[in-house]
Amino acid sequence: MTSLTQFFRNVNSEMRKVSWPKRKELTNYTITVITTVVILALFFAVADLGISKLIRLILNL
Repeated sequence: MTSLTQFFRNVNSEMRKVSWPKRKELTNYTITVITTVVILALFFAVADLGISKLIRLILNL
């Protein structure tokens, strides 16, 4: 039990040392991540549609 208590004390100590991002930085990071996810999702959706149509075209020959 003492090792568990010591663990949480160490976690608390380390969390105080963390440099948390400011609100503006966090907003910019969030926008960057969401934009990247949307762009990648659109890219893979278009690639999937293109490959699907290509396979259907090949199979229908």
